[in-house]
Amino acid sequence: MPRPDRAAGRLGVGVVGAGRVGAVLASALRAQGHAVVGASGVSEASRERIELLLPGVPRLEVAEVVRRAELVLLAVPDDALADLVAGLAATGAWQAGQLVVHTSGRHGAAVLAPAAAAGAIGLAVHPAMTFTGTSLDLARLPGSSMAVTAPAVVLPVAQALVIEMGAEPVVVPERARAAYHAALAHASNHVVTVLAQSRQLLADAGVEGAAGLLGPLVLAAVDNAVRSGDLALTGPVARGDAGTVRTHLAALAAADAGRDPAEAVAPTYRALATATPDRARHQRRLAATAADEVEAALVAATDGPDA
Repeated sequence: MPRPDRAAGRLGVGVVGAGRVGAVLASALRAQGHAVVGASGVSEASRERIELLLPGVPRLEVAEVVRRAELVLLAVPDDALADLVAGLAATGAWQAGQLVVHTSGRHGAAVLAPAAAAGAIGLAVHPAMTFTGTSLDLARLPGSSMAVTAPAVVLPVAQALVIEMGAEPVVVPERARAAYHAALAHASNHVVTVLAQSRQLLADAGVEGAAGLLGPLVLAAVDNAVRSGDLALTGPVARGDAGTVRTHLAALAAADAGRDPAEAVAPTYRALATATPDRARHQRRLAATAADEVEAALVAATDGPDA
């Protein structure tokens, strides 16, 4: 349903949810010649993103955004997506031939079934990167990857949109979306928690320059792990240094003693360290006896005063 005043192949894009992801992706599509015809956003941060990343784009109610758009970009929280799609279907908002693209990692294309029933074309496109909601993200899109899930007949449409934004499309089957998203969340979200805890430990110990200490170490570790997987594993657990592990846990218990339990570091250390010996043993990087000693140290710590 291209409009006569629009260049061939260019679409009118409507953004539902001008959060960190939606505003950036709409800006990337706009840079490729698509027209952003409207954006919804109620928070002050969303309004600012529309002004900065999508200047001149009107801020509209959701129903009006959908009415105007040939491509609707749904960038809303995972738990809100199904109800939003169904609610718009109940009001007859979806249009035949309209592209409906959501950015949820957890969901595939099935969540868009109410829109598809009205003749819309549902596509799931999830960027595998973290967003700041600023123009910095536009520079990070090239070279990144996006998971695409869609019926086979329209999968090339999803792949083409991703390529237009400068990213690499990676096909993820509908049945695998939850596992895919868990993998990305585990890798990206939890590393933030670990690094925040490490910065906290260094600050409590009076060690300055945490960013300078942790940055090169962690970047090298991530690079090695991405390239080599378990072969990149190093440190006292992987070496079977049970004595060092006990020393770490004692130090963490002392540090946690004066801390709010919600900010305790020892439980996180133990949980991740407990997962490591089995992986090292499976890779034949750690002898069974050494792995047993490390596991015994971790169990003893669990039974201790900081458990």
